[in-house]
Amino acid sequence: MNKIIVRQKRLGGGFGGREYRTPLMFGPAAIAAHKWGKPVRTIMERSVDFKTTGKRHQFMSKFKAGFRRDGTLEAVSIHFYVNAGYTLDVSSVILDTACFKADAAYTIPVFSVYGHVCKTNTPSNTSMRSFGTVEAVFVMEAILCRVADTAGLDQELVRELNMYREGSLTHYKRKLENCMLQRCWRDCMLQSQFGERKKTVSLYNRQNRYKKKGIALMPLKFGIGYPVRFLNQGSAFLNIYLDGSVTLAHGGVEMGQGLHTKMIQVASRALGLPIDKIYISETATNTCPNTTSTSASVSSDLQGAAVLDACRKINKRLQPYKEKNPSGQWTTWINSAYMDRVSLSATGIGRSGDQQWDYVEGVGNPCHYYTYGAACTEVEIDCLTGAHQVLRTDIVMDIGNSLNPGIDVGQIEGGFVQGYGWITMEEVKISPEGHTLASGPVDYKIPGIRNIPRQMKVYILKDCPNAGTVYSSKGVGEPPLNLALSVYIALREAIRSCRMDVGITDSFDLSIPLTAENIRLACPITIPSDKRQH
Repeated sequence: MNKIIVRQKRLGGGFGGREYRTPLMFGPAAIAAHKWGKPVRTIMERSVDFKTTGKRHQFMSKFKAGFRRDGTLEAVSIHFYVNAGYTLDVSSVILDTACFKADAAYTIPVFSVYGHVCKTNTPSNTSMRSFGTVEAVFVMEAILCRVADTAGLDQELVRELNMYREGSLTHYKRKLENCMLQRCWRDCMLQSQFGERKKTVSLYNRQNRYKKKGIALMPLKFGIGYPVRFLNQGSAFLNIYLDGSVTLAHGGVEMGQGLHTKMIQVASRALGLPIDKIYISETATNTCPNTTSTSASVSSDLQGAAVLDACRKINKRLQPYKEKNPSGQWTTWINSAYMDRVSLSATGIGRSGDQQWDYVEGVGNPCHYYTYGAACTEVEIDCLTGAHQVLRTDIVMDIGNSLNPGIDVGQIEGGFVQGYGWITMEEVKISPEGHTLASGPVDYKIPGIRNIPRQMKVYILKDCPNAGTVYSSKGVGEPPLNLALSVYIALREAIRSCRMDVGITDSFDLSIPLTAENIRLACPITIPSDKRQH
């Protein structure tokens, strides 16, 4: 391993890993380079890359739920069946995560969850943003939709009634402390003017037969951190030069989430330097080896703690020179330390959290802390064509003391839109032989500029520091993707209004993705033969 050096400048939107299937890419290049003794590059055509690269795991779920007439959940049992594809890859981890996150944001007195990894003839699936979590949260939100329908209650009332509160216990017996869930919910309801808009939507639906609107509000609780202790570590390497400039390396990969920018900010604050004095060249195995994968929304926590550790070592070495010459400049202290043969390089390690889960005994703490949020979304559907538009989305997020609000708001917006695409349009079709039929953007649709909400507002919760993390911040990469499930609930409400117009009041299942075809099929309405009637 010491003879293989991997360097990575940055990735372009890398929210989805190949994980253990990387030999498909580097294998041919390595064999050819070994045979011919020359550098070799492997570049896949788009269609080949699309068909061989792992996708998000498909879930089939079965559940039973018991509840009171007021909508209070009493007991829930869920079975997850995960399509792993033809190899295991990270499917077991996906399933573990789904079981940990299956409670979503709700407290359930009697709760059991079972997981099954299924081997199939399809390409092996792998990790994607919010892997295992968003699928499990979707199932719980779908259960609450059925409960609300059956009990004849409003969706938001059932969710508010069953939401976690301060001091609640999760299904793995973790006590919630500093729980911001209720606060996010109340702020989102206030900021979105939910009560007034719901009345407006109801009036619109009574006045229109072939176009319907839906509005929904949902909460979010997202556990941050790996359930295995040794994975919760970051690394950093800091070099200071005689002109006072600094190079910084850390174990995380920049994939558009602003990790490099945040790490420069952490070092700038710790060293007391302007950010233009600090430079990150790349992530490489010869500067920071044995790194934890850049995933699970923990990279700012892990790598930030490592950067702080390296900076503290440098500050400790420079302290005698600062005390000896308090009026000196940064470069003066650096050169004085150099003349005394003091090392101006430092490594750092970040040890974030003390979580550890015992998979044999089924006890422990699988996460470090929780990121909370809430979202309100309003949609409009065309019952005759199945087309829809997201009219407005309001999001409130608790992300502690943000390291960079501009980056974090961008991540919240981007995560929401990515989740929206998964819920409504990203349909992977597989042939009976197990081949992926889609080959690229022509037959696999992702959100475009016309698909994003016409109005989108993001509010960051204030005065909610997070103890035990880098400058009291919280992970933000994956949680907002789950808030896109508010689109699903809103679309379901619009479809339910259409069904009620024709006298169908029974509860119904609604699987995703909610493409135009699936929305149209869910609307039991016939196209009028007489245009005058229309």
